[in-house]
Amino acid sequence: MSRFGQFSHLWVNMAERLGLEVHCCEVEWGAGVPLEEYERAIEADKAHEIKAVFVTHNETATGVTSDAAGVRKLLDAHGHPALIFLDGVSSIASIDFRQDEWGIDLAVAGSQKGFMLPAGLSFLSVSTKALEIAKETNRSMEKCYFSFADMIATNDNGYFPYTPPTQFFYGLRAALDLLFEEGLDAVFARHHRLAEGVRRGVGGMGLKLQAVETKWESDTVSAIRVPDGVDGAAVCRIAFERYRTSFGAGLSKVAGKVFRIGHLGDLNEVMCLSALAAAEMSLADAGAKIDLGSGVAAAQAWYREQAAEAVAMKMAAE
Repeated sequence: MSRFGQFSHLWVNMAERLGLEVHCCEVEWGAGVPLEEYERAIEADKAHEIKAVFVTHNETATGVTSDAAGVRKLLDAHGHPALIFLDGVSSIASIDFRQDEWGIDLAVAGSQKGFMLPAGLSFLSVSTKALEIAKETNRSMEKCYFSFADMIATNDNGYFPYTPPTQFFYGLRAALDLLFEEGLDAVFARHHRLAEGVRRGVGGMGLKLQAVETKWESDTVSAIRVPDGVDGAAVCRIAFERYRTSFGAGLSKVAGKVFRIGHLGDLNEVMCLSALAAAEMSLADAGAKIDLGSGVAAAQAWYREQAAEAVAMKMAAE
């Protein structure tokens, strides 16, 4: 496992509390899954004692996306049978994810991000290989809640082993219809376009992201570093109290150092611009030297350029 943000940290903590032996790679908060370090561990594991490799696909706390497909490539290159577990809570249904193609054995997602619903539903997508291994693991690590065997036995007949959240399922059906009507490739492209506008807006304000390199930048959330002497928590408080806008706060190691803009789900350009405008006002009120309109203007230029290109492509196609 690797730890490079609050949510990857919580996953490590959970595994340790369950009594699992965890080899944890400590990574700078702003980078992502360290493929080189993972490969060294896999290559050295000649006895195949490592049973699973964990990937936080999108670290919500720092706005970092990792190369999940790269983990499968390195396992295959060394003929290693370890399972791949993936946290896709803030990536699935928003940025490119291909479970079968990438050989992901277990992926978890939540309803409150790309699926555009309130918090309350979790999703597990499990490979046949993982299901078979789970049968053996259950003998030494028994569980009752979300037993795969119980779920499969009742799901196949259209029922559930527990009281189902029926209203959520109706909402999920509507959300999936929206996603498939737009088309997943278009959904992913939209998220990238909107996120890039936010990133350009951040640059226009003279600020930087917590992501330490472009390759780590997330298309679903941007963690924005506040200037020295400015409290990120104050920025969030001012935005909420004065401008009725809710930003994500910095967590754990980056508490007070960043605030976060989420840009995923049912979202468009104007909504991103409004978030940047609120961020500018809140930063200025918190003591940052911000030229009001600078971030919004940078994002507007990008969105106008992208819109013009889309119109030109449509006219050419017609």
